[in-house]
Amino acid sequence: MSNRFKIIVQYIAFLSLGLFFAWLSVKNLTDDDLGRIKASLAGSRQWLIVPVFLMLVLSHYLRALRWRLLMMPLGHRPSTINTFFAVLIGYLINLGVPRLGEVAKCTLLARYEKLPAEQLIGTIITERIIDALSLLLVFVLTLGVQPSLYGQLIDTFFPSTGSTSTSSPSLTTLLLVTGATSLFLVYWMIIKKRTLHQLQQQIGVLFRKIYAGVSSIASLQQRGLFILLSFCIWALYLLAGYIGFFAFAETSHYGLQEALTILSAGSIGMIAAPGGIGAYAFLLEKTMQVYGLPYGIALAFGWLLWLAQTGVTVITGFISFLLLPWYNKK
Repeated sequence: MSNRFKIIVQYIAFLSLGLFFAWLSVKNLTDDDLGRIKASLAGSRQWLIVPVFLMLVLSHYLRALRWRLLMMPLGHRPSTINTFFAVLIGYLINLGVPRLGEVAKCTLLARYEKLPAEQLIGTIITERIIDALSLLLVFVLTLGVQPSLYGQLIDTFFPSTGSTSTSSPSLTTLLLVTGATSLFLVYWMIIKKRTLHQLQQQIGVLFRKIYAGVSSIASLQQRGLFILLSFCIWALYLLAGYIGFFAFAETSHYGLQEALTILSAGSIGMIAAPGGIGAYAFLLEKTMQVYGLPYGIALAFGWLLWLAQTGVTVITGFISFLLLPWYNKK
């Protein structure tokens, strides 16, 4: 199977999943819900899109600065502008083909800064490991400040349908994990024709990469700045969601605690489908219903935040496509 065919299959699979989530989010929409959504949008503070837009752009800029820090131990000091443009273009490409944007931004920066692309890809792996650990920390913090949230989320996503349904969140989780593990093993052993020993080896490689990625921070000349930038990036994500609450009168009373929850749910949505299409809005809709937000408003809120983030990616990525060659020609 050629790499191009694999990319096409993966894209179709992820896009189908995103469209499925989009259908899930709107399938129960009634005329009353539509009326409530229209009324909320008409009375919403749409100007708040400006500070959210600026915060997300700033988070991308901080990502560019953090990426440069990872290149410095390799002896590379690319210009901040070129690095920033490459990051924005990478996000834009990821909307179409997941993970291709990571390769594209390394290739672009290598071309304009005369750097070895394979070394840049190594820094991307480290960056993704740090992001994964940061997201795990966000999950832990979310559940730490809201201990009862786990059971409420299970009840919202998997509501009871009677006495024969699963009444325990822990049993529901066990069944979900068992089912997902079984599907993965079927895929690994039957479709990919690999053995359990090979799976064990892959897990070992993964943990070694995680260790190498985390330990590489110790070799950074400015590791304190790296940690600070990482904190600021996720803090900006959190604040962007918090400000988004003030767009609707129905959500303006929510605070940082709820913003932390939608950051966790939204991050999963962005991973589940290309650019988070469908999945992001669906997960935010379900999450906000846990806090008592009506279905229609929760739906509008989820889609509005997704459109804001996607708009940032499309606009800044397209502008970067135009400015990158012009800047380097100048």
